[in-house]
Amino acid sequence: MKNFLVRVATGLVFGIVLIGSMWLGKTSFGILFLLVTMLSVREFCTLVAEYKNTTFNKWLAVLGGGCLFAAFYAVFHAGAENALLVFLPYIALVLFMFIQQVFATNGSKLDNLAYFTLSQIYAALPFAMLNILATAGAGAGDTYSFILPLCIFIFIWCNDTGAFCVGCTMGRHKMFERVSPKKTWEGFAGGAIVAIGAGVALSYIWDIMNVWEWTGMAATVVATATLGDLIESCMKREMQIKDSGTLLPGHGGVLDRFDSTILATPSVILYLALIGLI
Repeated sequence: MKNFLVRVATGLVFGIVLIGSMWLGKTSFGILFLLVTMLSVREFCTLVAEYKNTTFNKWLAVLGGGCLFAAFYAVFHAGAENALLVFLPYIALVLFMFIQQVFATNGSKLDNLAYFTLSQIYAALPFAMLNILATAGAGAGDTYSFILPLCIFIFIWCNDTGAFCVGCTMGRHKMFERVSPKKTWEGFAGGAIVAIGAGVALSYIWDIMNVWEWTGMAATVVATATLGDLIESCMKREMQIKDSGTLLPGHGGVLDRFDSTILATPSVILYLALIGLI
């Protein structure tokens, strides 16, 4: 009971901070997700250092993730006209990390380069790409709107809630038992129904898309969020760990809390590009 209450309390605080930061404007949005990006990279690098004995400097990887997010933020929200110039610090850091391995005398160079690259693609890039979504729903003359980034999380929360409720009560057929023993196809269907229902409701609140486009976005999030969760479960099983970290009581680490977002964000961007909203 105590663990459940801790989990609920953490979830409420997490939700309030997330919604409040996005609602208050682009500065608080940027600060929050810059922090999330850097914490995610740190968490990932800590895990692979224990699992593969990587020896690259994880703090430079964390700085790289921060530079990547800041570059996206500058291009999409701060009016930076020269995108190449904005990305130069990040490019320089990546080049330095690769050149450094030429002269490194300890650890596997291949592992170091591979996991450093993965830390940027898996743990940093999806959060940096949230900046693209945060401009897609903006009005004329504005560079920020909280609507689409917030709705990704709304769909994820609705999907998780529906999947949990239906899976616990009606779940019989396992999805991928060797990866995630508790996930069932019934739970997946329940989560999809709740999320798509939320998409219909949101079409009456915000008119930036019609009802079919909103439900298409919800379906995209359901599919890719579930896959993102399964991918992180695969990695944790490979590493033989339960949680990616301990930062969030009752929820594990930052990657545990945001694993669904990692694939959902680029997938929604692709979806919005296909329907012409981006």
